[in-house]
Amino acid sequence: MDSANTVRARLQAVIERGRLPADGRLPTERELSESMGVGRRAVRVAMESLLAEGLIWRKQGKGTFAGQPPDKTQALAAEIVGETNFAEVMEARLCIEPTLAALAARHALPADIERLRNLAHRTVHATDPDSIELWDGALHRLIARTARNKPLFTAFSMIDEIRGNEAWRGLRSKARSLETLKISDTEHHAIIAQIEAGNPDGAQTAMHNHLTTLATNLKRILNP
Repeated sequence: MDSANTVRARLQAVIERGRLPADGRLPTERELSESMGVGRRAVRVAMESLLAEGLIWRKQGKGTFAGQPPDKTQALAAEIVGETNFAEVMEARLCIEPTLAALAARHALPADIERLRNLAHRTVHATDPDSIELWDGALHRLIARTARNKPLFTAFSMIDEIRGNEAWRGLRSKARSLETLKISDTEHHAIIAQIEAGNPDGAQTAMHNHLTTLATNLKRILNP
C-alpha cells in the first residue's frame, strides 16, 4: 500500500469512528503529514480522493471537515422530518433518484465510474451499521452529483438530510441483513453498469428497482 492509500485508509477510519472534534474538523495537511510520518503530497492526494467521494469538504479559511457541507436544505429538512413519514420519503426518492441516475448515465466520466464502484465495494464490505450508512449514503450522493443538475441535487440533499435522522437510520439498520446487503450490492452494481454504459433508461429502471427493494424491506419492519 503506498503512502497516499495509507493516509486515505487512516483518515477513513478516523471519520467512521467519530474521532474528530464536535465540528468535524480534520487536522491540517501539515499536521497529518507530521503525525503519520508521510509527505504532504501523499496527504493531499488522499484528501482529494475523499473530497471527490463527498466524505469530506473544505471551507476557505476554515479548514477541512468530515461529511457534507451545510446548506440551506438542512434547516428545511429539520423542520420537515417530524412532519413526514416513511411512505412519503420513499415516494420522493422514487420520483427523484431514478431521474438522477438517468442523468448520471449521460454525464458520468470514467473517474466517476471508478469512484462509484469503490463506494459500492466499501458498502458491502463495511463491518458495522454506521459504516454501511456512511458508504451507502456516499454512493447515492455521488450518483446525484454526477447527474450535474443543481435543482434536482438540492431536492435530493433535503431528502438525504431527512434520511440522516437518527430514528430513520435505526429503522434502516433493523431492515438490514446479510441477505439484503448482498441484494443491495447486486442492485448497486446494476445501476453503475447502466451509468457506465451511458444508458439513461436502464439506469433509471435499475435505480427504481433498487429503491423498490428498499421500500419493501422497510415495510416488512414497519408492518410485521
